[in-house]
Amino acid sequence: MHRRDLDLRHVISPGLRDLIELAHTHDFDRVQQQVRDLHGCTSPVNLHGFTITTDPATKEVARSYRSEDEPSGRLLTTCGNRRASRCAACSRVYAADTYHLIKAGLSGGKNVAETVRDHPRAFVTLTAPSFGPVHNRPTINAGQSRPCACGDTHAEDAPELGTPLNPATYDYTGAVLWNAHAGLLWARFTTYLRRALAEHLGMTQKALNAALRVSFAKVAEYQKRGLVHFHAVIRFDGPDGHTTAPPAWATFDALSAAVGLAVERARLTIESDSIGERVIAWGGRYKVDPITALGDGELTDAKVAGYVAKYATKNAEGAGTVDRTLMCRPCAGRGYTLGFGRIRDLCADCEGTGQAEPIKALAVQQHVRQMIRTAWALGHLPEFADLKLWKWAHMLGFRGHFSSKSRAYSTTLGALRGVRRAWRLAQAEAARARAGLPATDETTLVTASSWTYLSSGYRPGEELLAAQVRHDIAHARRLKQEGLVPA
Repeated sequence: MHRRDLDLRHVISPGLRDLIELAHTHDFDRVQQQVRDLHGCTSPVNLHGFTITTDPATKEVARSYRSEDEPSGRLLTTCGNRRASRCAACSRVYAADTYHLIKAGLSGGKNVAETVRDHPRAFVTLTAPSFGPVHNRPTINAGQSRPCACGDTHAEDAPELGTPLNPATYDYTGAVLWNAHAGLLWARFTTYLRRALAEHLGMTQKALNAALRVSFAKVAEYQKRGLVHFHAVIRFDGPDGHTTAPPAWATFDALSAAVGLAVERARLTIESDSIGERVIAWGGRYKVDPITALGDGELTDAKVAGYVAKYATKNAEGAGTVDRTLMCRPCAGRGYTLGFGRIRDLCADCEGTGQAEPIKALAVQQHVRQMIRTAWALGHLPEFADLKLWKWAHMLGFRGHFSSKSRAYSTTLGALRGVRRAWRLAQAEAARARAGLPATDETTLVTASSWTYLSSGYRPGEELLAAQVRHDIAHARRLKQEGLVPA
């Protein structure tokens, strides 16, 4: 039976109907293979185009691919989203890459000298200041909980944790502006860290730079109160980077003292006609812990790398906000579009609000809603227009990179992805060898390609296949965790 002869009007489910149509294409095995190769990605990118690799000397085509040859006429590729709330499959890949990137900078590997594990290294946590008292779970020295300032002893999952004791007096403007400038404050901290280190050691900045290099990697995480804080790995190297040992006077104690001075001195001053002058600074509660190469219950290389990798795949959902922009895309959040003669016309999509969905209708706590409203309002003030806070309102004002590193810390995410590409090429060459085809010299080949974005997501039938793939992956992972082997 040909596909055009199928009568599927009796099949109620759109997914099942589409799956039957796919099963009647000329190569259903390839349809399934494309979905399996995405390893459970929830929103793959649909592309149309071609790629062809040739040997310029012989004009021989080493390999070629056209999306038109696929049964569905398009290529599916992973979305690559780092956020676990958007794509659990791709976020696991991102977390694994981040883990190896951080761990390489702590214990070597990936072209990083293994001697870095002997360098002074610290796990530093920097937090935001207080913008008003919030519900929390304070503890005594023995680790036991004591009552909150409200008089109650909150459970660990209490929804009121992190919300203000008195919302009317809470400094929402300060909180949003702190989030908006947190990335810039971190950059200033790294500058002041080097200055503070030179001062602590009694030497000039120039002499310090000639003898010592400070390398770092950091990741941002949201606290329950809706403010970001940073976890950072900071390492001392010799003047030539990780391949050289730092001077004997570059100790963990010196690093800890320099962090304290840098936290105290790093400042940003914000001036506004609407809200006056604001000083953006770190909170007084910061931590500097040594990282050990080995140990039980301590901050080891592997544990720190695991912490950072976990934080790197989170977004603002830990603070109870939404994981999507609230900006109306047709009008870019302005509430109007420019018509003929550059006359402002009311945006038909958002009816002038600039919001893709009404803030008042969001299923979030009132504290989060107020932070979103504050970010939205501040973003439309002329003095804060460059911050584009309406675009980042769903992030409660934070608009920096969730993870970053200094150039000399370790390898890069791009290099790790390059290793995977090289592995796939090696697999392709092995397949050519098994087929009796001559080997190709990748260094002399030239690749030409042209791709066009079509859409994102699966066809209904493909979604059913992807759901089965995700089930199989989760089942295999569960068996591995339980130490069982599938039958």
